[in-house]
Amino acid sequence: MTAFIEAAGLVKRFGRVSALTGLDLHVEEGTVSGLLGPNGAGKTTAVRVLGTLVAPDAGTATVGGYDIVRQSGQVRQLLGLSGQYAAVDAHLTGRENLELFAQLHRYRKRAAVRRADELIDRFDLGGFVNRLTRTYSGGMRRRLDLAVCLIARPKLIALDEPTTGLDPRSRYTLWETIDELVGQGTTVLLTTQYLEEADRLADQIVVIDGGRAIATGTSDELKADVIGERLQVVAADNDSLPAIEALLERIAGTTATVDPQLRSVVVPVSDGRTLLAEVTRQLVEYDIVVHELGLRRATLDDVFFALTGHRTDATVDESGDGEALAASAGTDSRGGEQV
Repeated sequence: MTAFIEAAGLVKRFGRVSALTGLDLHVEEGTVSGLLGPNGAGKTTAVRVLGTLVAPDAGTATVGGYDIVRQSGQVRQLLGLSGQYAAVDAHLTGRENLELFAQLHRYRKRAAVRRADELIDRFDLGGFVNRLTRTYSGGMRRRLDLAVCLIARPKLIALDEPTTGLDPRSRYTLWETIDELVGQGTTVLLTTQYLEEADRLADQIVVIDGGRAIATGTSDELKADVIGERLQVVAADNDSLPAIEALLERIAGTTATVDPQLRSVVVPVSDGRTLLAEVTRQLVEYDIVVHELGLRRATLDDVFFALTGHRTDATVDESGDGEALAASAGTDSRGGEQV
């Protein structure tokens, strides 16, 4: 597949703070790449740099074959950006926002109205599109913001924490929209701290920490490479934990992790099914009673913890950066329909 984004050694400093410290990124056309990382990891800064909102201090990057510094105008024509906060005018109605942004994209009046109507229908905005956006719920504003982002039919959509604050139904609706866009050939760059979201949407996951990529792969690849399978036994009582620990370590040949509070013993394994049968046989042979026995597949949260040393926190990344992401970066685009 064709690479749509290529970045090598991106560095960005804000005073004494280094937000990016040598970020490498490869995003293929027509896919979803999820940037996953803790607060302050550099995810939002990466989107801002690739979206030409701020210039890198070092390194290179191209979007759609255009250099983000020397050819920023061409890059912006390819982009639709949606930040952590819906970038719509609270004093206008939804329809007025759509038509305004369409005209900023060089649509003439009648074409702007037609494009607004298309997006109102696509995002099911008709029930509230004539109300002032300051009366919208978070989910309604997010849907409108994404519609605004798509006005110029961008080839790349950068979504920065797109479902933060949304209820489960609104989040699922947005996921379906992203699936539809990718099915039509759109490339999506997604920053998120929701592991379920990354697991569900991303063709590729890039784990960022300290301003650089520390792991890249599909969800399944990261789970297998970083954690692998684990065999877990939950004891009937704490007294049997030492015997279970010794048994598992002897069979698996690796060190077990014991959690007395959960009465759990976990050991990493490479041939889980075979070892599961042997553990079951020996537990019976030694008359050790357990409550649970099974193979546990790693989650993205496990991967994240193994790579970064802490769990994810689904809160806003790099406070304040998201506000700088306009709903559509390319307001100087020439991509609008001329009528």
